[in-house]
Amino acid sequence: VQLVESGGGLVQPGGSLRLSCAASGFTFSRYTMSWYRQAPGKERELVATISSDVSSTTYADSVKGRFTISRDNGKSTVYLQMNSLKPEDTALYYCRTWYRNYWGQGTQVTVSS
Repeated sequence: VQLVESGGGLVQPGGSLRLSCAASGFTFSRYTMSWYRQAPGKERELVATISSDVSSTTYADSVKGRFTISRDNGKSTVYLQMNSLKPEDTALYYCRTWYRNYWGQGTQVTVSS
């Protein structure tokens, strides 16, 4: 199983980024996927979750209305569209599959002027 995140970077407050997580090694379309983040000195936080059939999405209160999780089962990829970014969104962002609890290596998002 591999989960490879990409799309992180440095962005100014108010800006946008789109993270991607490409999955392989399991039947992607059968499993719920989630995005987490961890800022320095803080615990890992669940950001968003999407069900296997896209019928259900959930978000942390801190990102509701700004972030959107989506997936393309044909491409075995899950996305996190992040808008109106704030400095407090700075963190290492990870994707996770609920298939045996595999995690990616993370992609860094830094929001700073």
